[in-house]
Amino acid sequence: MLAALAILVAMPLLAAPPQNSPGRLILSGDLAYFFGPGKPRNCTLNNRYKRGEPVGFRMTAIDPTTGKRDRKTQLVVHLNYAGKVLDLPMRDRQTEQQPEREFWVLKWVVPDDAPTGIVRYSVTAKDSQGHTGEWKPFEVEASQLTIVE
Repeated sequence: MLAALAILVAMPLLAAPPQNSPGRLILSGDLAYFFGPGKPRNCTLNNRYKRGEPVGFRMTAIDPTTGKRDRKTQLVVHLNYAGKVLDLPMRDRQTEQQPEREFWVLKWVVPDDAPTGIVRYSVTAKDSQGHTGEWKPFEVEASQLTIVE
């Protein structure tokens, strides 16, 4: 009986995949308006955009073994739009003037002819050591990138 109980207790530990396996980058990020410095609503979090508005993708990629980011890491937004996948490279946002900006960015302006509805996307990363990672938003329609009237 005691042995069976020990097995039942240990099973979830054995079955669970490692959260931070070596070689896998941890990605996180958000969406914000990218109107430009000093403009109203710039950098305000949002997921609902109108045609002509600037969608700002902001992401970071951390190596779980070091707890740091590698500025040479390449991040790519994969945007499912107009029946095809657009692979849009992000750029490192950190500068000498703003060293606290330890993340990557991409600005995508919603096309004037964009249909309304959800736009699916994901982000992949690969660092200089060959570690990779992938991020996708939650599968909750209300929180998806959405084009509205």
